Amino acid sequence: MATGPSAPPAPVPLTWRGMAREGASHVVGVLSGRATATMLRTAGSRGLCAGRWLWVRTPGCRSSQGAPGAPRRQAPDSQRVPARPTAQWESGGPGPRRAASLALLAAFGLFRWGEKQAETDEDQIILLLKQAKLSAIKGELEEAERFLHQALHLAQQSHNDQALSYTYAQMANLAYLRGDLLSAEELYKATMRQLLSSGRRQDDNALIEMSLKLISIYASTERHNLAVEGYKWCIDSLEEKLQREGAAPEEALSVEEKENTRLLLGMSLDCCARYLVSRAQLELAGSMYQKALAIAEEVHGETHPQTVVLMNDLATVLDLKGCHDQAYEYVKRASSLARETGHADEYLILSNLAGILTHRGNYAEARKVYEEALKQAQAKGDDMLIQRIGEGMEELEANSRRSRLQAGGQV
Repeated sequence: MATGPSAPPAPVPLTWRGMAREGASHVVGVLSGRATATMLRTAGSRGLCAGRWLWVRTPGCRSSQGAPGAPRRQAPDSQRVPARPTAQWESGGPGPRRAASLALLAAFGLFRWGEKQAETDEDQIILLLKQAKLSAIKGELEEAERFLHQALHLAQQSHNDQALSYTYAQMANLAYLRGDLLSAEELYKATMRQLLSSGRRQDDNALIEMSLKLISIYASTERHNLAVEGYKWCIDSLEEKLQREGAAPEEALSVEEKENTRLLLGMSLDCCARYLVSRAQLELAGSMYQKALAIAEEVHGETHPQTVVLMNDLATVLDLKGCHDQAYEYVKRASSLARETGHADEYLILSNLAGILTHRGNYAEARKVYEEALKQAQAKGDDMLIQRIGEGMEELEANSRRSRLQAGGQV
């Protein structure tokens, strides 16, 4: 018999990843946990990035100080979320830092420069963006900001609206990365105004991605009414857009463009679900994860890394709700797929599997899985997860002793 539900240590979030196509990759940030970069096959967003989160451990939609997609607040033990895999996209540092650095990688070859006479300014702007990117990757953020201001000045001088919008977006990413969320908010809003004035629709994918970044800022600054309304607007807008696009002939709108919109909807559902978990709204969060998982399975297939992560996340929510048997089915499948595919976050998923096994009362099996997860975490040097596994094993031993005492008392 399982003892009472004391949830596993808080998870490290994961985020949406699409498969990038040459010439059309779009780096999106993430909202919580460790750094995470989302690359969508985005033909329609013209290289502008939301920074996803940008989602980016973020939050991110996920920095070490609390992802913009899910504000950090101490939850009671019964609501603590288990570790969320994040596919080690964080090799560049904490959340927003990695995402914003990655966003700058998309700075070249994404504009259509129409006028020959502007070629010199264009070359200079591209060079400055490259220098900003390299500075950000090296952690020289003030230098990156200086290059971006120079690029902005040239874009204004040459009246290049496309370069202007893109540079504003990169400045917003940089502010986000530095933790200056209020400046990032104003810069994202300025970029969106610029895009809208150039004729973009409100439901343009690039604008919705930026809206998600803004929502993550609202969430992390405790403006929860704006966050809730924003997530609802993004999801409703994308669902309506998909209905319109479904009826459009392929010659008018390619399969890839329609797929990008579906991926963006999946990302929005994922971000919203993570936010709802942080607010202890588990029923609605579970519904969002179900929908996001269905999109990932349909677009990417069951073995794709993002699909595996969403299985893990859905299991986490089910476990927090006390549905340990259902949670086990999802996390067991996720761990099997992670092993078969060499998923970078296998050890994180194993840690969550062990926690769920603990809640089901399968203590011997949970102990073995924790030991395997610990071995992998040590090999990767993930000190944070090593600590969490230690906490989970302490919980396991406490529950196991309690179960033995109860059994002895009954005898």
